[in-house]
Amino acid sequence: PLAAGAVCVSERRERQTERDREREMFLGRAGWRDGVRVLRRPCTAGADGGRELSWDSSRVPERRQRHDVVVVGGGHAGTEAAAAAARVGAETLLITQKASSIGEMSCNPSFGGVGKGHLIREVDALDGLCARICDQSGIHFKILNRRKGPAVWGLRAQVDRRLYKQHMQTEIHNIPHLSIREAAVEDLLITDPDPSRPGRWKVRGVILGDGTRVDCSCVALTTGTFLRGVIGIGLESWPAGRMGEEPSIGLAKTLEKLGFRMGRLKTGTPPRIAKDSVNFEVLERHDGDHNPKPFSFLTERVWIKPEEQLPCFLTFTGPDVENLVRQNVHLSRHVQETSRGPRYCPSLEAKVLRFPNRSHQLWLEPEGLDSDTIYPQGLGVTLPVPLQEELLSKIPGLERARMLQPGYGVQYDYVDPRQLHPSLESLDVQGLYLAGQINGTTGYEEAAAQLTGRRAVSRLDVTRRLFVPGSF
Repeated sequence: PLAAGAVCVSERRERQTERDREREMFLGRAGWRDGVRVLRRPCTAGADGGRELSWDSSRVPERRQRHDVVVVGGGHAGTEAAAAAARVGAETLLITQKASSIGEMSCNPSFGGVGKGHLIREVDALDGLCARICDQSGIHFKILNRRKGPAVWGLRAQVDRRLYKQHMQTEIHNIPHLSIREAAVEDLLITDPDPSRPGRWKVRGVILGDGTRVDCSCVALTTGTFLRGVIGIGLESWPAGRMGEEPSIGLAKTLEKLGFRMGRLKTGTPPRIAKDSVNFEVLERHDGDHNPKPFSFLTERVWIKPEEQLPCFLTFTGPDVENLVRQNVHLSRHVQETSRGPRYCPSLEAKVLRFPNRSHQLWLEPEGLDSDTIYPQGLGVTLPVPLQEELLSKIPGLERARMLQPGYGVQYDYVDPRQLHPSLESLDVQGLYLAGQINGTTGYEEAAAQLTGRRAVSRLDVTRRLFVPGSF
């Protein structure tokens, strides 16, 4: 009876699922079921000249799935890589632990700057996403280095975190040939190499945490800080790729077994401050440009009116802050670790130790039009929470600041990028590409600019006609 009952329940669920599919096809919508996106993608023309719909609803671990390109990670490198692959016709699967975090701005709420602004323009020239998304979600646009020649101008924008993620997810969810799956990638499927190309192995897919095998021709790893990530505050530490999210352990072990030379990098993020607890009256105000210039060549004007842009404010550390850091630096395990950090993201502790008896500037940046949170750019700190609160009280304008989230450090594995071809494909594993912080980059812009997907699909038959050999 139990078995018969189970069959009946299963049949009812299948019928309900079929009805749900028919309803969604009728409404022309896509949704999520059991962590898998039910895809609407254009296929062949129907009898009436319209487009038929192909639906991806496979959810059972036993079923093997097939794609041209699999991108692991939904950050800035992953979204650009997946979009680039799908745009040129490759059937692409973006796998991320949390679909709701696609396009997340994990640290600073800004894009661009001197050098980095040029990278965004290059992404836009290749039809990338981040430039257009910034134009749709920026709340403060400014060209830096304006006193010098145009070659060294740096376009920079404060970005509304919520709007950026919202627009990025809308864009990603509506790209033909791109499907999205919520899952953790635990292992790579490896086979014998193509003898006509250099390499010891060849990738042919990935294995998910539930055992599902996903076959593909190319895999792009854009894991960010998740490879054996460890978060630290003070002397405490715990495994995490980002606050509240699990690290990727199995994939890191797989890369080690394949013989990749790996190391550890560290970075950090500042504490978040309540906007209503900051004394802006004593701070130096900086407004956006009166004529905001967009990042994208396709954007005529940014979405926000010049007068509606939010200001940023400048303050500085003083001797009291330096003394507090020096007296308590032994209480930060993150600072004492021997792993190196990105040069563009030094912690406050590192700046105090490397450049003593100096005042360090801090930019108080808004996180969004409707946000009550201030991001203190330049105040990356990993001291224990009580000391972080005391430190804030010693900074002009922040004497009564209320900390909403403490600053923390994160350490993670990276792969020595000298083991990659100029195309970012692995020297040893054919079809395996790496992009973003797994290569040792720092910042959203560098990760996005690597555009691994376009490089990966250059190997596929479906897009050979679109590429010139050796152009990557």
